Amino acid sequence: MAKETQEVSIAGIGLDAKSSIPMYRQLYEALRQAILQGRFRSGQRLPATRTLASELDVSRNTVLLAFEYLLSEGYLKGKTGSGTYVTDTLPEKLLFAARSTTDTMPSRPKRQNLSKRGEVLSTIHFPVGESKPLRHGTPSLRDFPFHIWGKLLARQMRRLPYTSFGYGDAAGYLPLREAIATYLRTARDVRCEVEQIIIVNGSQQALDLTARVLLDPGDKAWIEDPGYLGARKAFIGASVTVTPVPIDEEGLNVEKGREIESKARLAYVTPSHQFPLGVTMSLTRRLQLLEWADESDAWILEDDYDSEYRYTGRPLSSLQGLDANGCVIYMGTFSKVLFPALRLGYLIVPPDLLDAFISAKAVTDRNSALLEQAVLADFIEQGHFGRHLRRMRLLYQERQQILLNATTRHLKGLIEIYPSAKGMHEIAWLPNDFDDQKVSHEAAEAGLAVTALSTYCLKHSSHPGLVLGYAAFTEDEIRQAVTRLAGTLIS
Repeated sequence: MAKETQEVSIAGIGLDAKSSIPMYRQLYEALRQAILQGRFRSGQRLPATRTLASELDVSRNTVLLAFEYLLSEGYLKGKTGSGTYVTDTLPEKLLFAARSTTDTMPSRPKRQNLSKRGEVLSTIHFPVGESKPLRHGTPSLRDFPFHIWGKLLARQMRRLPYTSFGYGDAAGYLPLREAIATYLRTARDVRCEVEQIIIVNGSQQALDLTARVLLDPGDKAWIEDPGYLGARKAFIGASVTVTPVPIDEEGLNVEKGREIESKARLAYVTPSHQFPLGVTMSLTRRLQLLEWADESDAWILEDDYDSEYRYTGRPLSSLQGLDANGCVIYMGTFSKVLFPALRLGYLIVPPDLLDAFISAKAVTDRNSALLEQAVLADFIEQGHFGRHLRRMRLLYQERQQILLNATTRHLKGLIEIYPSAKGMHEIAWLPNDFDDQKVSHEAAEAGLAVTALSTYCLKHSSHPGLVLGYAAFTEDEIRQAVTRLAGTLIS
């Protein structure tokens, strides 16, 4: 080791007064690089700050500030009455593990001692959603006001106290819960107090928490058939036995459900806009479902899928708003109305279930990310959320019409497609002798994301059809995609 009395030479340290980088930052980086490159060795003393300032023709404050950063990061150490020295152990050595002497993997066979639930989960896959033409379920990201979101984010970074960045309330950021409660009471006729709202990381976490809190392995749950694959996977992943119940023009067929499995512990439904068929559950069916839940001591999980995008008439009231016995758990997500990467949604649970759900949320991930919650609260409270919804309703209605016009022009006689008063996708009905899985595969080879309707069927077969998304795509993209689809069907 070099003697501590040996002083470093500052030859080669150059600063640019015309640079946009502050002088103290330039000096900090120059000294740091000299240490990392070994030009300044462990134990060497640096010149006094006055001397260094004079030799570099900068203020002493510039040198003091650069030294302060280097001392705080561990590159330098100070000795009272003696001076400032290069540290013996560089901070980089404390941050990175020593490199292994071998680059080969262990020769021992890979262990596969999974639990039974782990084995089930290992077979469940969620493909990454590529934004190929006609893919359903994705909003128009190019039309989201990210400039406003960015300003709100910067504002929250300046405004939130540092104490906010510890572990937060597992139920979520209170101002966001208050904003959601206000919105749902007026727009969806949901009956709830702020305390009943739990912020979750999207609909999948809402499904997972509900399954784990309310259902034991082997319990039975009604699911819509055809229905949302994410719900089916969440229940199967929780070792729940799914019971497919058919959908007709009034929604979930409750009488059929009773016949198939009267002792189910939960029913998962999308009553406002059934996925994927798009039907709305009738009032008669809603009352029948509530009656069954009350009689059977069962739960209803209401997924308010796509409820915001209704193009004619007033918004439909929620099923939860009709519930007089506290058997409905209500879930919603911002993935479709804002953007999927936000990963924020919410659960509204009956008061007697609150403690269990909040504890389950805390065990899962403690709490959702604070900044996104704070920005979303501002986005709603300042009216940006409502304006964005109004803009997207008009835009998506226009794009639906573009899709209908294009399919009428290029696919007439090959498919049947009808206007819908809601949603972000359409069902294109194929002739009876078509295999929609085969058509979907051939469309994928043509660069399209067209899903076969039979993909969503578990037991009750459906007329062959394709799920066509339009919300995320421009007029030209929709027309070109329909032309390509026509080429696939005609060939």
